[in-house]
Amino acid sequence: MNTRKSTLFAIDSLLILLSYVSVALLNEYRLSSVLVNEDFTLLKFVAVFLCVVIARGIFKVHKCIWRYANVNTYLKLISADITAAFVYMLLGRLWGKINLGIGFSVMVFSAIIISSLMSRYVYQVIYMKKNKHGEEKVIDSENTEAPHKINIAIVGAGNVGATLADELRRNPMSHYNPYCFIDVDKNKVGGKVNAIPVLMGDENVIETIKSMPIQEIVIALPDAKASDKNRLYEFYKKTGCKVKIYDYMVNYDGKPKGRRTLREFSIEDLLFRESLTINSDVTRQFYEGKTVLVTGGGGSIGSELCRQIAELKPKKLVIFDIYENNAYDIQQELISQYHDSLNLDVLIGSVRDVQRLDQVFREVRPDIVFHAAAHKHVPLMERSSGEAIKNNVVGTYNTANAAEKYGVKKFVLISTDKAVNPTNVMGASKRLCEMIIMCRKDSICDFTAVRFGNVLGSNGSVIPLFKKQIAAGGPVTLTDKRITRYFMTIKEAVGLVMETGAMAHNGELFVLDMGKPVRILELAESMIKLSGYKPYEDIDIVEIGLRPGEKLYEELLMKTEELDKTSNKLIFIERDKPLGREEVENKIEILMDAVQKESADEVLQAIRQTVPTYCNPDELNAIAIAHQTEIRTCSNIEEGEVCSSI
Repeated sequence: MNTRKSTLFAIDSLLILLSYVSVALLNEYRLSSVLVNEDFTLLKFVAVFLCVVIARGIFKVHKCIWRYANVNTYLKLISADITAAFVYMLLGRLWGKINLGIGFSVMVFSAIIISSLMSRYVYQVIYMKKNKHGEEKVIDSENTEAPHKINIAIVGAGNVGATLADELRRNPMSHYNPYCFIDVDKNKVGGKVNAIPVLMGDENVIETIKSMPIQEIVIALPDAKASDKNRLYEFYKKTGCKVKIYDYMVNYDGKPKGRRTLREFSIEDLLFRESLTINSDVTRQFYEGKTVLVTGGGGSIGSELCRQIAELKPKKLVIFDIYENNAYDIQQELISQYHDSLNLDVLIGSVRDVQRLDQVFREVRPDIVFHAAAHKHVPLMERSSGEAIKNNVVGTYNTANAAEKYGVKKFVLISTDKAVNPTNVMGASKRLCEMIIMCRKDSICDFTAVRFGNVLGSNGSVIPLFKKQIAAGGPVTLTDKRITRYFMTIKEAVGLVMETGAMAHNGELFVLDMGKPVRILELAESMIKLSGYKPYEDIDIVEIGLRPGEKLYEELLMKTEELDKTSNKLIFIERDKPLGREEVENKIEILMDAVQKESADEVLQAIRQTVPTYCNPDELNAIAIAHQTEIRTCSNIEEGEVCSSI
């Protein structure tokens, strides 16, 4: 027990004794006879003391840092002592020697609760006053005094905002002084919360703040939607103050990290779509106790698949990747988190290598396979089209064959929106991967494919690129200012893929609702503003032209498909008529013949021959511009509509 806990325990022990003695004195007993009187014996005091101490230990009262205590902390203390009172009275019924009677018991425990609450409140008040008036100088590790405090306005006078204000006022090392609250609740406006005035959050508040000595504004509205955060951020930026947020840290994976913190806004906070909630209970039963193999397990999607699979207690998780550095990173992360509780194996190899795949499947005997191994960078695959065919198409064919040979129960292909009416080699190769999967409806293995758009923070995605360009002083480069893309966090996308894998039947192609498309120009402008710069003034945005094979607008669905709903409103099934195995294998032969000729033109011609929906990017973009087409979100399907392509 450390010094703080020892001191608190000693004070509480004294308060329990004083409360017990006080009730006895009120009952007109002399102090000298209190602890030997038949009504208030030493044995009864010991019983009271033990009940209180044990109950507080169970409720972890002594672990609370009382200088920062809030209502919940005080309620924890009260709950512990009330529990102790009920237990004591029950024991008194069973053993008469420690029975004080209901009246005296209520008085004793009431005195204990009141004295304990008062002692902690007095401590908080004294601590706050010392902090506020500088009577107590706190020295940091470099022997420097706490810095001068910045006045802030807190938007949101609810529980979260009030808690933040309390923490900032009580912490002597805090840089911030809560100057006022801003709220739209008329019952709060004009009053005070924790002695801090509450202003009305209307249009006039901007000028009001400008007239005050406020340097920063903090948004403390944890339930606010992304669109509301965006609006509030833009609104309060008009004050000229720096705008921050008090909430959990949100990263590319969409997972809240740690406790709430006062921090800068991130682009993830201001996404133009709401974070999706994934129901892991639906998938747990399916994956628990199974052997799961993830190809490309070290990549952005593959590694997140491994994280979520590990949470579901598989019999064994096998990571298969050609790039050992990525595979090693996710291996060490999972070992650090799960230690020996996760049966993990990491194997290095290529999906192009039939012999290596056969060895892996023969040894592992997986129940479920997630095929995430693929080349995905559009411009690079335009330049190395043969590699896209060999890795994506032939690699998928090899892996699917191995899955059938060794009795895999479920095979899930990770596909992409770029497979819809593809305008580039990468998209066409993924469309061919879908064909390879869909032609196996007669297999004992359930083959399925899941198609979705861009994921935030994946390797090579636009947000990390923009961050680097802004950090370097610009310019931020866009291929075209009209370009739009669908975005989803890695955690959301993979969670839906996992759920899809659990519900899928053979030969189904699933499409995820990615929400509304985001204009990349607006994304770039927001990121520049978040970094404290002005777009086009401090940091320029330069248009460099569409890259080879790039679309202005991505599509998730094809014109001719029919969609079925699933139990999850974010997941739809495309009932596309599959090709026969023989026809698909003929397509692969045509492609491999072209690859052997080592000619990009030959490969492109083979793609045109084997992927009927392949489009010339210039022609497709020209049609989109001419018709000023916007891709509609898949959520319209619920009203009986079908998402249309360009």
